[in-house]
Amino acid sequence: MGFTTHTNKNGVRAGAAIVASAVAVAATAWAVATLVEPGGAGAASRQNVSQPNGTDNSGHGRAGGPGQQPQGIPEGIGHASESGGNAVNITIDDGPDPRWTPEVLAVLREHDAKATFCMVGPRAKAHPDLVKKVVAAGHRLCDHTMDHDTAMDKKPVDYQERQILDAKKLIEEAAGNGAKVEYYRAPGGAFTPDSRRIAAANGMRPLGWNVDTKDFEKPGTAAIVDAVKREMGNGPTVLFHDGGGNRAQTVEALDQVLAWLREQGRPTGFPVRTAPDTP
Repeated sequence: MGFTTHTNKNGVRAGAAIVASAVAVAATAWAVATLVEPGGAGAASRQNVSQPNGTDNSGHGRAGGPGQQPQGIPEGIGHASESGGNAVNITIDDGPDPRWTPEVLAVLREHDAKATFCMVGPRAKAHPDLVKKVVAAGHRLCDHTMDHDTAMDKKPVDYQERQILDAKKLIEEAAGNGAKVEYYRAPGGAFTPDSRRIAAANGMRPLGWNVDTKDFEKPGTAAIVDAVKREMGNGPTVLFHDGGGNRAQTVEALDQVLAWLREQGRPTGFPVRTAPDTP
């Protein structure tokens, strides 16, 4: 199964109100390299900037404005931490990967840190042992669609629905024991009002990011760490990757970032699910 790696992925912070409030989202993109190295020539680019009270780049669609689902999951894209304060949300995209996911898990365990793993459906099906290890370690699951299509926001609603719900099914089947997927992250930030509605109606909070490490570009461990320190003022949700290529730099950088966060007195936590996002 091929999916793409990214070229540009800025964080999203959208304000989500309990009753029909507007959401700030603009979609970002990743460069495409099918399960290999990033940086293909046909890379798409999409802005996905955190702007409370804004609108996403696809308009309101047939879903209308964002709101809150009956089960308490808002359609607005979440960034804030459930723990509040200075807690940081570590998020890991594009896996699971048999080479790198175990190393990421080991680093998280060493630092007693928690993370949210945004998984591609067929990869979860191919590596159910890794999905189970993620859950057993106390981390959370996030739906990252079936095919990592960064142009999903240009596709019909029924296509978006299949991409989201088929992946959710595969991830939960791989996890077993009743484990649930609690978040949905659009590939490359290609959210739409419809995809957010579909996710929320099925118990998944749309999940953005504030800090883009650009680790998929393999800029060097120091550059990845510097990006986190430089962008942490944008908000608490940090984007790393365990899939899509060689992630040796990511593993080393994650180790250093977690050590730095501890020095700063900043614990790790999980993104909000039922609460409105904060600007």
